[in-house]
Amino acid sequence: MKFIGNIIWLLFGGIVIAIEYAIGSILLMVTIIGIPFGLQTLKLASLALWPFGREAVFTERSTGCLSTFMNILWLFLGGFWIAVSHAVFGILLFITLIGIPFGIQHFKLASTALLPFGRTIVNK
Repeated sequence: MKFIGNIIWLLFGGIVIAIEYAIGSILLMVTIIGIPFGLQTLKLASLALWPFGREAVFTERSTGCLSTFMNILWLFLGGFWIAVSHAVFGILLFITLIGIPFGIQHFKLASTALLPFGRTIVNK
């Protein structure tokens, strides 16, 4: 069932969001300062491409101030706009009955897009 959900997910905006993350990763990795942000957005791109059966969870080891600082910086550099993209897709998908599970997934990814540092992607 997860496989079918992921295939349908690609049609309901997953591929667009994954491409958005990938382009952002490439642009961020141009500078040395942007490399940590680019690596994190690559992780988010893989999650956005195949989200069902996986989730982003907070890790215990990264609760320091560096993770908090990176999240604040990320929020201003691009996280806000990616979260807005997820929210728009989520709202559009909530209009249809079949799109509700996919809209919920977009809202989950929006929260991950706002604060990605300190999270790791695990299989459920």
